[in-house]
Amino acid sequence: MALYRMIRCDFWEDLEVSDVMTIEDRYFYFFLLTNFRTTQIGIYKISPKKISSDTDLSIEKVHSLVDRFVNHHKLIRYNPATKEVAIKNWGKHNLNKGGKPMMDCIKSELKQVIDMSLIPFISEGIEKKEMRSLYDDYYNKNNVNQYSSNPIEEHTNQDSKSENLDENESVIISATEQDQQEKDNNSKAESDSNIKQLPQKQETKGVKEIVEFWDNNGFGVSNMNAKEQLLSWLDASNFSQPKKVILKALTIACANNKRKLNYVIGILKNWDHQSLRTVEEIDLYQEKQNKNQKQNTYNEKAGRAIPGEFVLDITAGEDG
Repeated sequence: MALYRMIRCDFWEDLEVSDVMTIEDRYFYFFLLTNFRTTQIGIYKISPKKISSDTDLSIEKVHSLVDRFVNHHKLIRYNPATKEVAIKNWGKHNLNKGGKPMMDCIKSELKQVIDMSLIPFISEGIEKKEMRSLYDDYYNKNNVNQYSSNPIEEHTNQDSKSENLDENESVIISATEQDQQEKDNNSKAESDSNIKQLPQKQETKGVKEIVEFWDNNGFGVSNMNAKEQLLSWLDASNFSQPKKVILKALTIACANNKRKLNYVIGILKNWDHQSLRTVEEIDLYQEKQNKNQKQNTYNEKAGRAIPGEFVLDITAGEDG
């Protein structure tokens, strides 16, 4: 059954909307509140590529707006690994009235949430007590402690362990805490810290390998926004082997001493434009390019066998 969202007129009187947001911000926020992927609970799945397609905004602009709403406006949270978005003020706009059908719908949809930390983020903004209690009771009942398996890991079939974050805990885990957790492996603790610092990011295998390569090869450990944009290519690209392709682009950037996000993204865009979907196709393409380049170099050298300023004298050596 399709959901039809209504935005109250006082939405436009909200100072956060009228005085702080740009026109582009308002358009983006309105889309997040009313698009057809929304749910009754304010947490739903959507990829940057889908947002770009539905809004006609470039994929780069979508990444920028997501970052702005997460870190500047602080009105949403987004988990690129599960592709779930949570809208902080959802309850303010949509959960003002109760009723058994709505409450049953909320209970059902809460069971579909993968990233459990998004649930308390929503409940904080729900004014109606009976509605808020649905979120809090479900979260408290189903929340796993740090020694239990993480629901996101089960969803992605990963073997790595990750901690569940309490609603009052920061996503960024301090170095001191990590030292206490893994005293026997300092280098691994540092790598895990870099992954956990990504907002709402869970430790999937592909994410971990890419972040470790980025951090260990001088691209900028603290540049979280750049890492977020690069990781978005895992699910918002046409590559059939996105992890391997991204790692290959990073390797090429290192070889050319161009450790910048724009350079890596440029490589990825070029491969995408050439319709190269796998590492094998990329290798064949590069091998062909190298052969053509060597052939052109050989032809140029062969063409210069006789210098341009040389004058051929056909009478040289004759008497008379």
